[in-house]
Amino acid sequence: MRLSIIDEKLQIEFTWQEQLLAVRFHKLWEIPLTHIQQVTIAEPQSNWKELRAPGSFIPGLIKAGTYYTNRGKEFWYVNRETNYLTIDLQDESYQRIILTINNNEFWQQRLNEAIAT
Repeated sequence: MRLSIIDEKLQIEFTWQEQLLAVRFHKLWEIPLTHIQQVTIAEPQSNWKELRAPGSFIPGLIKAGTYYTNRGKEFWYVNRETNYLTIDLQDESYQRIILTINNNEFWQQRLNEAIAT
């Protein structure tokens, strides 16, 4: 996946494989920066009570798609890497987006700077 900031929006562009595993039919997801509350890189909490609908889950390999948790509706696309990027949202259908990306510290800093202005 590829992240970018264009026209005051965070854009997340998925590959066809990521779309398939996450059961996400749109290649591009745009989120206004004003809808981002906080961005962290700490390991997110996850437990067995989460309802996956729709998505993919292979223990130890991948967790992708929409999950309903006690925190609300979340989008996950994580693999066995530990480079988490958690984006807390407001005024969106999802409460959080949780990703694993190689440059998570860079994106945490860039997004937090963008939402502070």
